[in-house]
Amino acid sequence: MRFQNAALGAAGLAAFLALGEAVPRLGLVKEEYFPPTSRIARAFADELSDGAFWTALGDTLTGWALGLAIAVSAGIVIGVIVSVVPYLREATASTIEFLRPIPSVALIPLAVLLYGSELRSVLLLVVYAAFWQVLIQTLYGVQDVDPVADETARSYGLGTWARIRHVLWPTALPYVMTGVRLAAAVALILAITGELVIGAPGLGARIAVAQNSQAVPEMYALIVVTGLLGLLVNVGARTVERRALAWHQSVRGEVTV
Repeated sequence: MRFQNAALGAAGLAAFLALGEAVPRLGLVKEEYFPPTSRIARAFADELSDGAFWTALGDTLTGWALGLAIAVSAGIVIGVIVSVVPYLREATASTIEFLRPIPSVALIPLAVLLYGSELRSVLLLVVYAAFWQVLIQTLYGVQDVDPVADETARSYGLGTWARIRHVLWPTALPYVMTGVRLAAAVALILAITGELVIGAPGLGARIAVAQNSQAVPEMYALIVVTGLLGLLVNVGARTVERRALAWHQSVRGEVTV
């Protein structure tokens, strides 16, 4: 089955690349706007041999990783505190619902005013966007804790930290890992968007330079790189999720009867 899925995926990718080569060659679109796949591939190879490309890639990954780490840490800690402290969940509900829908790109003017085109501008956007993914999932996970299990732990004399570790955390972890996986993808999107709009060092800024200089094949090659990054981030996040939840029935394939 896995071989069949891989073969189908490879066939679909080959068909897509062939379509990308044929459409401009047949004159359906102008090559100066959408170059053939072969030209994009050559531009991609040139990018790989350019040291500036690897520097930009490193800048993007740095902003993504730092922002994601801050957002995950803050989202888990705040989510657990808000959930376990009496009345704090109700007191913060309206504030969370007010702040959560604000698009991160709306903070770009604020980021520029505060930090200019530095890495901190990108971090502001990444942390704000990814934080909510983790926080909301953590809140849902804690709310799903079985009250009977919690009361049983209390009756056995387990303190707050012990209940969090042995009762709350195992229940919330699947939700948290879902939030981390979503946050990883959102963080990459905002990192590249911030670089593209603000001009902070990274792949986004390099895409903007290629666009402004009419280097269309190079621009598409860099876009392909961002797509590959997104794919790797998603695969990596799913791998981490499976390993962290190896004990969970959703990963082991068990069916509760």
